[in-house]
Order: sequence, then C-alpha cells, then structure tokens
Amino acid sequence: MSSPAMMLRRFCCFSTAVSPSTSSSSSAPTAKKKPLVFLGSPQVSATVLDALFNASSSPDSPFEVAAIVTQPPARRNRGKKIMPSPVAQHALNRGFSPELILTPERAGEDSFLYTLRALNPDICITAAYGNILPSKFLKIPPLGTVNIHPSLLPLYRGAAPVQRAIQDGVKETGVSLAFTVRALDAGPVIASQRWEVDDRIKAPDLLDLLFSEGSKLLIRELPSLLDGSAQAKAKPQDETKATLAPKVRAFAGWPGTRAKFAVMDKENGKQNVIELKIITTRVCSEIRSEGGEVDGLSFANGALLVPCGGGTVLEVLEVQLPGKKVVNAAAFWNGLRGQTLKKL
Repeated sequence: MSSPAMMLRRFCCFSTAVSPSTSSSSSAPTAKKKPLVFLGSPQVSATVLDALFNASSSPDSPFEVAAIVTQPPARRNRGKKIMPSPVAQHALNRGFSPELILTPERAGEDSFLYTLRALNPDICITAAYGNILPSKFLKIPPLGTVNIHPSLLPLYRGAAPVQRAIQDGVKETGVSLAFTVRALDAGPVIASQRWEVDDRIKAPDLLDLLFSEGSKLLIRELPSLLDGSAQAKAKPQDETKATLAPKVRAFAGWPGTRAKFAVMDKENGKQNVIELKIITTRVCSEIRSEGGEVDGLSFANGALLVPCGGGTVLEVLEVQLPGKKVVNAAAFWNGLRGQTLKKL
C-alpha cells in the first residue's frame, strides 16, 4: 500500500503550469477558519468548487478549502494523454496547492484516511465524486459530510438522477443538499431547490444547471452547516417515496442514444442500413402515427417522427451520422433526397 507521501507525489506531475498567484485559496491556513475538504471529479463539480473558492477568499469567511479529493489521473482525449480530473485541473488553474489534491483509488484506503485525519476537517462537501464513502471516512468530519444531489430527494437516488428524470418525462426536478450516510443518498435533507424541466433540454445541460443551483444552495446554507445548526433542522427522507436512478447508458452526453434504420430507395428497391446517434428528442403523446407503414418514419414541423408503442410518436430533432457533425432533422431529411426511412 502506498504511503500518503507517495499518493501526493503521484499528482504533483501536473503542477508545472500552475500560477499560484491566480487564487488566494493556496494561502497558509488561519486558526480562525474551519478546514473544509471538497470531493468531486467531473466538470460539473468544478462549479461547486469554484463557489467554495470564491466564498473562502472573503476576509471574514469562516472556512477554508483545506484539501480536494478527486478521481486519479486517467487517459483522456481518446486515451492519448494521462490527465487530471476536471476538478483537479480547475483547482490547479486556480493556484491550489497540488500537495493538497488527493487522488485515492478508493476512499477507504488506509493511506488516504490517514492523510484525511491529519487534515482534521470540520466538514466535507461532495459533488459527483464518484467513489463510495465508507463508515471510516464518514466518522472523520465532526460536522458531517454533505452531498449536493441533482434531484428532489428522496426521488431518484443513485448515480443518474438527471438522466432518469428526463427519461421519465418529469416536468419538475431540482437539487438537494443532504447529509451523507452509508445508505445510498438516504441522509437527512438540509435544503432543496426546485427547477422546471424544459421539454427540449438535454441531460448534460440540465446537470450543469442543477449543480449551478446546488452551488448557490450550498453557499446559502454554509453558515448553518459550519455552526452545526443544520444537523438539527435537516429532515429525514420519506422512505415510502424513494425511487432509484441507477447508472444508465443510453442518454445524451454519455455515450449517447443510437438506433439503426433502413434507408429505402424507391427506384431500385435497394435497402441500406444506417446507424444514427440520436441527439435531441421530444416525446409527444398527443401525436399519433397516421397511415403509411407501421415502421415508416415521416417528417413534420422540423422533426423526424418515429412511430412508437400505442400509436405514439417520438420527435427526433437532431441526429448525427458516424463521423459527421450533428445536424437538425430537416437537414437530415433533405439529405435523403426522396428515399424513405424505416425502423429496423
């Protein structure tokens, strides 16, 4: 098992481009400020970290970002280069000390927990960190560990709350601030913020919006979190209303939804199979497929109309052919030049 020093050195190779003067977050800790440890990995987490950096830079701030915990460096840009996580890169760009960016493979590693205890954090904040936090971790911060979760808990507990909400066609979702317990996303809720769901928004865009709102919610609630009063006002979740949102694959952004269609040439009767990446859709239950072939696609009002179960139709607004750019449905339909499209 690697020592804490080795764990930190593994990350220091990314520190050469850092300009410490870009942020006051790397300044020496003061006795009056409570140490806060932030855990996050993807780009949406960087929004939360930025809010914490900005809040902590105030002269009268009651806390400081003492350390950052994130996923280890990994191959990005199609595997060509080992890069830090988006959160780690953002922290480096802000001038945060690379020695205080921790990248354990698992949050239960003894070496990592040893380092965390040495930091003596009063509170930990998580936002899409991506690792399970064991009981040994949760016992360390006396004010608890608080998570920003992009749903209105107890709805959509799990790794893909935004994708599942869009899949279900909900009109409203939101973001919750909740204490972390061993059970998945089941801790008492400190505060929440509702958000109306636009019927054309994609999961990555909604995720960005919710974490942005979650950042504001966190900063608003920080005083109660730091003085301990949040623990008294947090409300237990209603287990009878809990729903799960396990990790999913077929959604925009990662890795996207794909479908195969047959392109029919009316003149010679030949059929070619194409695979489309579905970028943007809209479910319209009031539209019904009328006439024509049961599996035939049509075009109306700027959308490809894909017949579905019960006579309903899925409107496809943007698509992408392999190796091509994203185009709207009208451009794709015009490119067929009179050929017809069928579901396979």
